[in-house]
Amino acid sequence: QVQLVESGGGSVQAGGSLRLSCAASGTTSSTHFMGWFRQAPGKEREGVAAITTRGSSTYYADSVKGRFTISQDNTKNIVYLQMNSLKPEDTAMYYCAAAGWWLVHKLGPWDYNYWGQGTQVTVSS
Repeated sequence: QVQLVESGGGSVQAGGSLRLSCAASGTTSSTHFMGWFRQAPGKEREGVAAITTRGSSTYYADSVKGRFTISQDNTKNIVYLQMNSLKPEDTAMYYCAAAGWWLVHKLGPWDYNYWGQGTQVTVSS
């Protein structure tokens, strides 16, 4: 089992920045991918960024490329999502997730088997 706890959400004006953190505990050595997802009211959950836990390869949704950066500190079992140049359309609940197997679709939420409770990000214009 893997437990995930997100933090760092908040309210910011357009153009601002936030850094989300996801602290993992439990059998973290069993994970192959860590990902960040978001869900806005009335919309489906979508993948934002993902990182391999071994090797640190990264993957991004087109909508956040060049603005968001996913990274990890394996010594602390923390995954970060640095979000710059935020836009009102980035407003959503952001979730951290972990996958215990190799993924073909790195940003597909259906293959992640551990989830955090989420942290709200609100970007005002």
